[in-house]
Amino acid sequence: MHRLSGKVAIITGGSGGIGLATARLFLDEGARVVLVDLDEARLRAAAAGLGGDAVEVVAADVSDEAAVRDTLGATVQRHGRLDVLFCNAGIEGAVTPLTDYPVETFDRVLAVNVRGVFLGLKHALPVMQRQGGGSIIITSSVAGFKGGAHLAAYSASKHAVVGLMRSAVLETGASGVRINTIHPSPIDTRMMRAIEHGRAPGAEDAARQMISTRIPAGRYGTPDEVALTALFLASDDSRYCTGGRYSVDGGMTAG
Repeated sequence: MHRLSGKVAIITGGSGGIGLATARLFLDEGARVVLVDLDEARLRAAAAGLGGDAVEVVAADVSDEAAVRDTLGATVQRHGRLDVLFCNAGIEGAVTPLTDYPVETFDRVLAVNVRGVFLGLKHALPVMQRQGGGSIIITSSVAGFKGGAHLAAYSASKHAVVGLMRSAVLETGASGVRINTIHPSPIDTRMMRAIEHGRAPGAEDAARQMISTRIPAGRYGTPDEVALTALFLASDDSRYCTGGRYSVDGGMTAG
């Protein structure tokens, strides 16, 4: 039985590792998926790799309110509803001490990672409340539980989206809208390649090994492993789950 049959889902950060893995799983489970990202060429390549006519692409900046409003509005106009919004777009920013952190980079990280989630909530909630339900899933991080040295903006942004989630849950009440955050450990994606390089330029493999020793499971997670949690939260299997923080971290936050 397809767990997302008839559902319409928007996935931001849709051409990246977690977004693309989630799109593939959602499609397999019967959803119609709208992929949102900045780079239209990458989006179209991602959609071509997924195949079928149940996937659409929209090139948009999640920190731009007009773009977010128009993307959600066009989706609802075309399909009549919005069942799932996966706020997954995010950037790592600089890997540098806080005292050296460029202000313009800090502002951009918060614009994408926090403002982008805020705008998604702002424009998706009225739609879902009118239709009597829906699921909003927000990608946070293990950095949303604890600090990250040399990743001040990223860590701050991933804490901030938990506050947005909790506030939104209290405001939505018994509307049937569910809102939760996912907290991955390091996942084997482009973002971690950039962080490894920032930690140890020219010695990225050593950086990866060092980071892996901090994970009880002894390895990075995979995009597919995060996608499985997103599927649970998107489906009716999680119908009584809202306001939750779901770790997908190989035990990294256990200690």
